Amino acid sequence: MSLTAFTHGITLAIGLILALGPQNVFVFQQGALQPDISRALPTVLTAGLSDTLLILLGVLGVSAVVIEFSWLQTTLFGAGFVMLVYIGWTLYTAPAVEVNPHTQEFLGVREQVGFTASVSLLNPHAILDTVGVIGTNALAYTTPDRWVFTAGCLIVSWGWFSGLAITGRALGESANANLWMKYLNVVSAVIVWIVALYMGWQFIHLLAIV
Repeated sequence: MSLTAFTHGITLAIGLILALGPQNVFVFQQGALQPDISRALPTVLTAGLSDTLLILLGVLGVSAVVIEFSWLQTTLFGAGFVMLVYIGWTLYTAPAVEVNPHTQEFLGVREQVGFTASVSLLNPHAILDTVGVIGTNALAYTTPDRWVFTAGCLIVSWGWFSGLAITGRALGESANANLWMKYLNVVSAVIVWIVALYMGWQFIHLLAIV
C-alpha cells in the first residue's frame, strides 16, 4: 500500500506543479540570471519551503477553512493581484540583461525571498487548487500511508524547483545566452500579468457576490 501511496503522490504532484505559472517562471529566471547556481538558492529554497507548507496544510485539512470563508478567498485574490502586478512591472522594467557577472546587478537574498514567497503564497490557485486537491487525495490514506503520499508530493516539488534553476543556469551559460536573456524578462512579465488579470477578474467577481 505504501508504494501505491508514494506513486500516487508523485503522479499527482507532477500534474499540479508542472503548469507554467509565475512561480515556475521566477525560479527559472533566477537560475538563468544569477552568476552561479548557488546565488539562486534563496529562490529555490523559498519556493520549496512554500510548496512544502501548502502541501502540509492540504494534508492537514486547512484548505477547508479557506473554502469555507468567502471573505478570505476575496482577500487572497486581491492581495495576489496587487503583488503580481508589481512583480510583473519590476520584471518588465528591468534593464536589458547581458550575462556578465562582472558588470551585472542581481536580485539579492531579501528580494529573491520576498518575490518568491509572494508568487507562491499569494497565489489563490496554489491554495484553493493545489492545497485542496492534495488534501482531498490524502484523505484516501490513513497514517502512515498518508505521510508516504505526502513524501511523494514533496520529492517532486523540491526536485522540480531545483531542476528549473539548474536548467535556467545552463541556458544562462549557453552561447546564445544574451539573445535569450533579451526576451526573458518580457516573457516572464507577460506570464505574470496574465495570471494577475485572471486573479483581478476573480477578485471583482467575488466582490460582486459578497
